[in-house]
Amino acid sequence: WCIRLCRSCNDSRSNLMYTYYISVGSNIGNRRQFIMSAYDSLSIHPQVHGITSSSVMETEPWGYTEQDVFLNAVWRVSSSLEPHDLLDVLQSLECEAQRKRDIHWGPRTLDLDIVYALSDDGACMYINDARLVIPHPYFWDRLFVLEPLLELDKEFTYNGESIGDRIQTLKK
Repeated sequence: WCIRLCRSCNDSRSNLMYTYYISVGSNIGNRRQFIMSAYDSLSIHPQVHGITSSSVMETEPWGYTEQDVFLNAVWRVSSSLEPHDLLDVLQSLECEAQRKRDIHWGPRTLDLDIVYALSDDGACMYINDARLVIPHPYFWDRLFVLEPLLELDKEFTYNGESIGDRIQTLKK
């Protein structure tokens, strides 16, 4: 069973609105259904105020490559949830999909990672603790994140480099 731990989920005092980019992946079972169920559940969360998905793309595994191909997407989420509280919600959705963490970068029913976040004033958020690292340390090196992210934000830049230029560099 899964417990949804979220300190601020019932706290309506927060007027801050964050923008999160969430990398989504699945390569076990009914991949599309796992992704759609998580999307539907997140979209009705009372502190999620908008969610937009890129196309769902089939991609080769990254890191540990001895596994089936993935379906990947990126979601842009507007939410008043604090980053660690959103992480709790995402991990609960993974648990509901019976996610197992047996092999690092291994097969999974559902993988939901906060790869990038913007504060209420539009600034990039930086978090680095035992539970959460934002920006995700590998997001700028993964085409399965950058190509769907490009669909959501063609003007996205990171460390002074445009997403279009980064994708071209990685494809060389």
